[in-house]
Amino acid sequence: MRLLRWTAWALCAVLLAACASGPVRRVSEPSARIQQLTVQADGRWSTELRIENFSSVPMRFDRIDLALRIGDADAGRLAAQPALSVAPESADVVTVVFAPQLAAKLAVADALAAGRSVNYTLAGSVDATPEEAKPRSFEIERNSALSPAPGLPGVMR
Repeated sequence: MRLLRWTAWALCAVLLAACASGPVRRVSEPSARIQQLTVQADGRWSTELRIENFSSVPMRFDRIDLALRIGDADAGRLAAQPALSVAPESADVVTVVFAPQLAAKLAVADALAAGRSVNYTLAGSVDATPEEAKPRSFEIERNSALSPAPGLPGVMR
């Protein structure tokens, strides 16, 4: 009987010690994608870049440097220093305005006029700092497509 009591106390102590470590702090690579591209009247593009934090801790995004290709044409660089904090397993949007290269402008104008999709690629890096950790640089590569937004002239999603 005494052995059973000591075993039960030891088991309780082990279970309490296991609970004391808290939740797992996992840092995963973030992702970036274009949520919306708007062709402005002056020919520049306003891109709403969606930054996704898949980590179990908040992350502060300090620098974005991504090369954008539309179809086979280099469009330019999406570069920003957003100083944006994103909650765990969440996302937020950064707007980057830039002047695209001519070939990319023509590819998007053609897709908008024809009402068809256009493929894009983002490649580069994102600098982020996980909560209570050192800054890190994450490589990003994303292939996707944008389609004209119905009823919104000059907008692709």
